[in-house]
Amino acid sequence: MHTDAVDRLLSTTSPETDAVLDEMEARAEREGFPTIGHEVGAALRLFARLTGADSVFELGSGFGYSAYWTAPAVGPDGEIVLTEVDEDELDQAREYFERGGYADRAVFEHGDALDVVADYDGQFDLVLVDHQNERYVEGFEAVREKVAPGGVVVADNVLHSSGDPGFEPEDLERALEDGPPEGDESALGAIVDYYRHVREDPDFETTTLPVGEGLFVSVRV
Repeated sequence: MHTDAVDRLLSTTSPETDAVLDEMEARAEREGFPTIGHEVGAALRLFARLTGADSVFELGSGFGYSAYWTAPAVGPDGEIVLTEVDEDELDQAREYFERGGYADRAVFEHGDALDVVADYDGQFDLVLVDHQNERYVEGFEAVREKVAPGGVVVADNVLHSSGDPGFEPEDLERALEDGPPEGDESALGAIVDYYRHVREDPDFETTTLPVGEGLFVSVRV
C-alpha cells in the first residue's frame, strides 16, 4: 500500500513553515523537481530535534529543500553540510538559506557527496542519504564511522518509487523474500542491497517508516 493516507494524517500535525519553504515547495510542484516532500521534511526536523542535532550531513541536496527543514532545529551554533553536483542548484540553495536567515549554519559543498564527506571527520548527528539509489550502500559506508552514537542515518525513497522505472511496496516485499534477479541494477535492486546491508550492521538498529516514499532509519547504537 502507498503511504498517501499516512502523509495526509502527518500533514495535519506538521510544524509550521515559512515563506521561503513555501516558495521552495511551490517551485518543486511547478517544475516537477523531486524533493523529499513536506511530510519527510517534517520527519527530518523531528529527528534533528530528538537527537539534539548540531551536525547534519546530506548526501544529495538539490536546491536545499531537505536541509532547510533541519535548519531551525540545529540552531545558530549548528552546522548543516549540503552537497550537490549541480552548481546552479547549490547556488539556489545558498540564496534560499540567506533569505531564510539560516546561512550562518550551512556549508555549501559543490561536488560528489562521497568525495566531500572524506574531508569531514564528523561526528554527525543526522545524515540524509538521498543521492543515487545504486550508491546508497557506498554512501552509508562513507559516513557510518562518522555518525555519533545515538545519531541517525535516514535513507529516502525506499518503500516505493515514482521514478522511471519505479517500484511498488509489493515489489520490494517480493524482492526481499526472493532476492532481485541476478545482475539487477535497478533502483529496486539497489534498495534491497541497502536494506540488507544496514540490517546486518551490528552498530546500527534500523526501522522502516511509511512516510513519503518510505524511509529506512538507522540509529547508531
